[in-house]
Amino acid sequence: MNHNAPLPLAHLTDSRPRVLTLAQLREHGVTASDAADRSWQEILPGVFLLHPGAATSEERLHAALLYAGRRGGEAMVTGLAALALYRFASAPALLSLPRIDVLVPHTRRLRSVGTVRIVRTHTPPRPAEVTGLPVAPVARAVADAVAGLSDAGTVRRLLSEAVRAGHCEPAAVVRELTVARLLNRPHVVDAVESLLVEGRAIAEDRLYRLVRGFELPEPVWNVDLRLPGGPYLGGVDAYWPEQAVAVEIDTRVPRQGEGEDEEWSETVRKRDALERLGVTVVHFTPRKLRDWPEQQAAVLRTALTAAEDREPAAYLVVLPR
Repeated sequence: MNHNAPLPLAHLTDSRPRVLTLAQLREHGVTASDAADRSWQEILPGVFLLHPGAATSEERLHAALLYAGRRGGEAMVTGLAALALYRFASAPALLSLPRIDVLVPHTRRLRSVGTVRIVRTHTPPRPAEVTGLPVAPVARAVADAVAGLSDAGTVRRLLSEAVRAGHCEPAAVVRELTVARLLNRPHVVDAVESLLVEGRAIAEDRLYRLVRGFELPEPVWNVDLRLPGGPYLGGVDAYWPEQAVAVEIDTRVPRQGEGEDEEWSETVRKRDALERLGVTVVHFTPRKLRDWPEQQAAVLRTALTAAEDREPAAYLVVLPR
């Protein structure tokens, strides 16, 4: 090839991002030596930046995905880079990140190199598309980010923003942290405890807004129930004494060890005890309250209306919680 002759790549070098693999260049008749003659940079093995100077954030992301996805493999951005793409205020700007985490199936034979860190998974999640790029779901991206962080404040802010901004529910985050075996780190455990408190408060606020927004009868909020002179039955998030309808928000999350079974057993015991006394127990998850409030309002309205056709429930003592 005449190295002084213009190569047929104007339509590529003028486009954005200006990043191609060596295999893609060869399809246009360009060799690695041709690329070097044009001052193009091999910024990752087999991946070239088609201009001199520093790569933009967009070009770094595309280069990382091209490197990890070569030979047709699955790859998606994860970790802090993914959270920056989701516009997390608590995540650093893309340009300031020293590396970009890329999630690939565990069977891929790749190594971390340069500004790319390879993260492997046995069960690749379905990626979201953000700015045209495949990006790991928020909960998975948070877990991959937390895996490389030791600052408690940063971890707490990332977890809090994931839930407060409505990206995902606390249970999804804790599930990913559990799978990643990160709940043995004290600073992560502390952040999770704060997250669960905040997540429950957000879910309760959604329930308040559902009841008032859909003009349902006003219940008594956050109360304990017991039989007169009898045993404690348990606490509920909302209770309608006249209709004997109770609402519980299910904020249980996966736990390591025996706690999960104990918590579930207690939930079932309480529900069964109340239902034997004629109380209808309606369960809502934070996600249902967030994503489908109209359907949940219809479920609750149906339960309240159906009380007119049921036998009167046992009288219960209602105490503030």
